[in-house]
Amino acid sequence: GETVTSIRINNQKIQAQQLDFTLKEQVPWINDGFYLAERPSFTLDPFFHAGAYYVQDASSMFLAEALKQTCNLNENLTLLDLCAAPGGKSTLIQSLISAGSLLVSNEVIKSRVHILTENITKWGAANVVVTQNDASDFNALKSFFDVIVVDAPCSGSGLFRKDENALQEWSREAISFCQQRQQRILAEVLPSLKQNGILIYSTCSFSEEENEQVALWLVKQKNLEPLPIDLQPQWNIVTSKAADGTALGYRFYPNKLKGEGFFLAVFRKKEEDAAIKIQPGNLFSPVSKKELQVVQQFIQSKSDLLFYNFKNNLFAFPQSRFTTLHLLQRFLYLKKAGVQLGTVVRNEFLPHHELALATAMVPLFPYVDLNKNAALDYLRKKDFGIIPDVKGWALIKYRSLVLGFIKALPGRVNNYYPKEWRILNK
Repeated sequence: GETVTSIRINNQKIQAQQLDFTLKEQVPWINDGFYLAERPSFTLDPFFHAGAYYVQDASSMFLAEALKQTCNLNENLTLLDLCAAPGGKSTLIQSLISAGSLLVSNEVIKSRVHILTENITKWGAANVVVTQNDASDFNALKSFFDVIVVDAPCSGSGLFRKDENALQEWSREAISFCQQRQQRILAEVLPSLKQNGILIYSTCSFSEEENEQVALWLVKQKNLEPLPIDLQPQWNIVTSKAADGTALGYRFYPNKLKGEGFFLAVFRKKEEDAAIKIQPGNLFSPVSKKELQVVQQFIQSKSDLLFYNFKNNLFAFPQSRFTTLHLLQRFLYLKKAGVQLGTVVRNEFLPHHELALATAMVPLFPYVDLNKNAALDYLRKKDFGIIPDVKGWALIKYRSLVLGFIKALPGRVNNYYPKEWRILNK
């Protein structure tokens, strides 16, 4: 089959019909997912850099349906995406949960945390914390999460069509190594799931050892209850069971549907791990009255946010989840929490790039709307050839979507797009 390109819209930022390229049809199991008629150059689309959509395989988007059918997404939940980089599943989860919910998006591999943080930042939400921890670090947070998603590292056989390396690295030994690693990760993170909490386990592998056998192990050894998902026949998703018929799983075959190879299974935890009583530490100081006065001129908050100060940087975080944040920072290595707003230096507010991309608030700055070529030059961190009619800090927009900040000085413009994100190709 041909490779299929699909994207998921960030409905906090854009409507599908505003995009520059042709949407062919909707992904059947998710409202915001679309197949594209052809693969455009995402790098040369300013909307991509603004976080207007996420390029994601359609099979992986089935996570949305699994969550909808097994959780009450209107409740304020605490969720963990354990193996989160590059961020597809985390951004999907974030678009489904309530504003009072909190998502912990974790990646253990240091080199992959940067791309995760970048994608979470571009998505713009305040109710996400990015952490860099091993599964075993979550052990301390007994009965803490309502939902845990483990998109486990696997042998990758579901990606052979797309990725030549996956084929070369595949072997019997690799499968058995992956199975053991998957079981270790699950065993270590399970104590942090609440009683009656939901575990969603997925892989991009076809091998039974990494899929049905792990599902069976969760049912038999870890006493989890497998949960069924109602499927529409036209989806062509295959229901599979472990050899003894107990553990349910759902398989995605590229020859039966438009998407890569994928496996997903959902479980409910029956047993209780005594929840820990934790005294939250106090790492974050409140924002001073003076700082608050300065900042509030530039920010119109859409939701119930609390501003805090960490190492002289100001951040916004959902007020209702602030004690949870205090608790997380005692046990986890936090890379990002909420939205970084900027710093106040001698009564002047110096905004941070994250503020430009945030959806939980409106940054109140003058703005310059650029055409596509000028917008791409801005994203390359080049001179975009326009002397704007503004002074000081201003937002750069492309078709009313914010890309980042500039500072307009007499006769020149400083481009504040993050250097490490800039477009490198011509």
